[in-house]
Amino acid sequence: MMEGSPWLIYALDWVNLLLRWAHVVVAIAWVGSSFYFVWLDNSLTPPTDPELKAKGVGGELWAVHGGGFYNPQKYLGAPKALPPHLHWFYWESYSTWLTGFGLFTVLYLFNAGTFLIDKTVHDWTPVVAVHTALGFLAGFWLIYDGLCRTVGRMPGKDALLGALVFGVVVLASWLACQLFAGRAAFLLVGAMIATAMSANVFFWIIPGQRKVVAAMKAGQPVDPVHGQRGKQRSVHNTYFVLPVLFAMLSNHYGWAYSHPQNWLVLVLIMMAGAFIRQFFVARHKTALAGQGAPWRWAVASVALLLGVAVWLAPTPVAPQAQAPQITPEQRFAQVQGIVQQRCAMCHNADLANKGVALHTPELIRQHAQKIYQQAVVLKAMPMNNATQITEAERAQLGAWFTTLPAAP
Repeated sequence: MMEGSPWLIYALDWVNLLLRWAHVVVAIAWVGSSFYFVWLDNSLTPPTDPELKAKGVGGELWAVHGGGFYNPQKYLGAPKALPPHLHWFYWESYSTWLTGFGLFTVLYLFNAGTFLIDKTVHDWTPVVAVHTALGFLAGFWLIYDGLCRTVGRMPGKDALLGALVFGVVVLASWLACQLFAGRAAFLLVGAMIATAMSANVFFWIIPGQRKVVAAMKAGQPVDPVHGQRGKQRSVHNTYFVLPVLFAMLSNHYGWAYSHPQNWLVLVLIMMAGAFIRQFFVARHKTALAGQGAPWRWAVASVALLLGVAVWLAPTPVAPQAQAPQITPEQRFAQVQGIVQQRCAMCHNADLANKGVALHTPELIRQHAQKIYQQAVVLKAMPMNNATQITEAERAQLGAWFTTLPAAP
């Protein structure tokens, strides 16, 4: 944890809170608009009104929401005349990336020695770890963009492009888990994909739309390649969304990122997220055509998640021979020894991280539920298992908590 006065740590916690809050709000706006437009594109029907056809409308939809009726229309190319007010969807993306990178900087880059580095995984300096993390963000974008510029422009090669991008994500997931603490590795993979998503908007989707608008204002023909490239990147973004959201939420689940094969856990759950997204995208199309739902994608995602859950299920810890004879005082003495060795270095009278101090028996009992939640259930503490707590010790903490008398 970044060293400093309690006031500095408290101020940074507020920065963390406000950035996280803002990040979630703008991410909801971006994901929501992305999901809406994917659904809209797959739900449009050819117009029957001759006037709409004459204007160049290729698809329309009637919808009702909030007591009102809506009739969105999509033109095959571009309208003959631009309206005076044209809304651009880009600040949702930019704001999400800016707040996310700010949060990543405050929490992980400024505290690289604590959050990025696990010396049992890879022992290196915080400066090198920070530069490598930034390299992941830039490197993935450059490789992904290069694939889209080459393979992505070949007719009929969308499946090949998808397979190559998936391969790069798998390789990056494996490499991140060999270099960084598991918690940081999961988040970093999500951040690098999210960076590519926002870069798609910044470098391709919005510039392409601006070129279309400029050509229309100049009375020049519109090059359809701008729409094709923007559509390709937009489709990629919609499949990236659920994998990224899992990676961003994964820091709450130590049993996932602390597994010896954590890179494979990350890849499989992200793959399940992509399958779920494919189910909904395909469902929009089949519903419009009056066909049944493509349940194979839903079944594949559920089966994949169940398989990972079974694989990660904890192995029962054999009870100790003396357990039936152990007294409550002896059990607490064991717990106190574990806490002093594994937890008290960060939770003591001088350094009470997150407002939790554990240097006295009274404080250990006071924070029993937090110890149980963080060290036994979530396995999030000690951070990156810096003090090398064992599964047997976690089991001892759990046995102690579950035998505590209920509060009056």
